[in-house]
Amino acid sequence: MNLFLIFYFYTIFVNFYFDLLKPIIREHKMTLLEIDQIIRQQETYFQTGATKSLTFRLEQLHSLKSAITKYEDAIIEACAHDMGKPELEALMSEVALSLSETTHMIKNLRRFMNPKKIKTPIGHFPGKAFTMAEPFGRILIMAPWNYPFNLAIAPLIGSIAAGNCTVIKPSEITANVSDVIEKMVKEFFDPEYLAVIPGDAQIAQQLLDRKWDFIFFTGSPQIGRKVMQAAASHLTPVILELGGKSPCIVDKNINLRVAVKRIMHAKFFNCGQTCIAPDYLLVHKDIKEEFIRLTDETLKQFYGDYNNPNKDLARIVNDRHFDRLADLMNSERIILGGSKDRSQKFIAPTLIAVDNWNDKIMQEEIFGPLFPMMVYDNLDDTLKKISLLPKPLTFYFFSQNKDLQEKVLSQTSSGSLVFNDALVHFVIINLPFGGVGNSGMGNYHGELSFEAFSHRKSVLKKALLFDVRQRFAPYTLSRKQAGWLFKFFSG
Repeated sequence: MNLFLIFYFYTIFVNFYFDLLKPIIREHKMTLLEIDQIIRQQETYFQTGATKSLTFRLEQLHSLKSAITKYEDAIIEACAHDMGKPELEALMSEVALSLSETTHMIKNLRRFMNPKKIKTPIGHFPGKAFTMAEPFGRILIMAPWNYPFNLAIAPLIGSIAAGNCTVIKPSEITANVSDVIEKMVKEFFDPEYLAVIPGDAQIAQQLLDRKWDFIFFTGSPQIGRKVMQAAASHLTPVILELGGKSPCIVDKNINLRVAVKRIMHAKFFNCGQTCIAPDYLLVHKDIKEEFIRLTDETLKQFYGDYNNPNKDLARIVNDRHFDRLADLMNSERIILGGSKDRSQKFIAPTLIAVDNWNDKIMQEEIFGPLFPMMVYDNLDDTLKKISLLPKPLTFYFFSQNKDLQEKVLSQTSSGSLVFNDALVHFVIINLPFGGVGNSGMGNYHGELSFEAFSHRKSVLKKALLFDVRQRFAPYTLSRKQAGWLFKFFSG
């Protein structure tokens, strides 16, 4: 009997450990002491100047490329565990994109680092002016959960190229990807140069409480405000990559079949959990019914029975976001799709009829597979309405009418503007990416990633041969003569 009781309580303890304690132990939370130690180590290491040479930076970029290649399968598997991301979506948007940007930086870094000559006014002859890029120092990168690997690595490429030391705070929501990033970085880099600090919002706040030389944040505008507020207390410069409601206008003068295919791919890639996904549709009233018909046809071509879970459709990242999205679904307004399964975190691609700009679904970025659709008649009125809203991260306009394209180009403001396609502009390495206003500040990608993590220092070199006496006191020039002298020195 005693042996039975011992075995019984032992079984309870083992189950308790694996069900409750193990996840807590797995989520390693660094202490304030550990965080401060990493920060001090990086500050000391940066002061040695070791990170500044071209050779060192190229070595680190090659190491990063090797690390990504080695961990490719683990990254894809982790994305599948965390959010059911299809293998090819993870390969393209997480791995291939990161490798492509790393390779591009390796090939061009020497050119990026070269000083840039500035035309020197004759008043400074003999002399020369130029700018040179120097690293900020210690960088904090705060990555989101929707593209948890790429949006941690893409800014890291710029930070390495610019000669900084870096701390990455990956998202705790995608815990498996966070683990892969941490393991990968520990294997290939020294923590005094590059470290990963995992953890929840409390850890994030502790990091923000420290002084950094630069902060790069990708996430929501709500959290972005907190990041900026924390950075302001230390006068730390920031890049904020946020989001917003990116409109997608479909004019009647368009190859509708091609347009629908491109729009639906962009919207439902990663289950709509993309900051530059089209957030809502504005379809010309003359093509409404045909647009709906082609949308249904296209979704069936993509996913078969798109109302049921599909291997080519990612899942909602967690229950909280599922419930948020489910709350926005009104069965009376659903045109296509609408099915959902909380146990699988599945929500079908769903087209929703909306006739009011004040509708609940039109108030915040959706970040999911719900696609509200309104009809419009007059483009000028529509653009005026959009101009009163917070500036979006991206603006999509589908039309073959070049005059209308020019009107959208000149009368709208957004982080980026794409005509007749969607989402794909992000993969053009040399095309700057970033928001404006509520959708963010600062740009990166390609050479802009190098510039984003560098301070562009102005330099003037002059000889000690002669001076123009009139520049010094006592001042004997008339105001007109002083103006000529100023132009002589300023150019």
